[in-house]
Amino acid sequence: MEAIIVEHLTKKFGDFTAVDDLTFSVNKGEVFGLLGPNGAGKTTTVRMLSCLISSTNGNATISGYNITNKDDAMKIRKITGIVHDDVGLYENLTAYENLLFFGRMYEAPDKTIKTNIERYLNMLDLWDWKDRQVSSFSKGMRQKVAIARALVHDPTILFMDEPTANLDPEASKVIRETILSLKSEDRTIFLNTHNLDEAQRICDRIGVLKTRMIAVDTPVSLEKSMTGRRTNIVLDAVSEGILDAVRALKPLSLEVQGRTLVLELSDPAKETPVIITSVAAAGGKITTVNETGASLEDVYLKLVKE
Repeated sequence: MEAIIVEHLTKKFGDFTAVDDLTFSVNKGEVFGLLGPNGAGKTTTVRMLSCLISSTNGNATISGYNITNKDDAMKIRKITGIVHDDVGLYENLTAYENLLFFGRMYEAPDKTIKTNIERYLNMLDLWDWKDRQVSSFSKGMRQKVAIARALVHDPTILFMDEPTANLDPEASKVIRETILSLKSEDRTIFLNTHNLDEAQRICDRIGVLKTRMIAVDTPVSLEKSMTGRRTNIVLDAVSEGILDAVRALKPLSLEVQGRTLVLELSDPAKETPVIITSVAAAGGKITTVNETGASLEDVYLKLVKE
């Protein structure tokens, strides 16, 4: 089931096109990562989908509600949470008071708000700090409060704009674990990030954006889509008999580097076991087998450059 459906979504500021003709969808319970360089339109996309700004053309639905319909826009705001790049908390209020205030702004029941405040501050390791003013918090602690604020009214869809930017490894790890915990509850997470390692760890699918959507797929499929992946079979020794056996299976390419056979295969998962069996039957003694090739970073840089 699709939680977010985007069709030809466009945003212009005067003569400048910030987001151009986006069409994609996000499944319910999915962590969807949007990658792109600065100025690619990631934040603008999130602001349109969360009904903070209007679109110029195109449309999108959030859990069946239309972002261009004023009545639906209010419903969308109640079922979504958003973590901005600017946390925007009230400095003179405590963490607890901030969350209570924003929960009531969403018109959630007080019982729900207070239960969720305790739950998410504990999840984010901040419960012991609940009665301290936010002005005394570090950047990482403020970011955690902002995440709790986005969740306090029990949204089914969460938009997160660079939630771990400039955070230390420990704080980043807590936020990643929180995202995965929310996913296990069948919530939909829409994540803007520059962090390729983070995207690879937690995203089910990734969209690469540069004003237009360049590609959408799983991290593994994006890596496999780029040429350059190789299967390496290391042997005790390479003989003509072994090479003839491998050539008979018609790999896309075969290169010998010392005791290593370097092959390009159209479907490594299916072909590699067959090749291993043939090499062994030809008397080859295999030491190791591994696959090398393009990383997610390689794919991302190639797509953005093109």
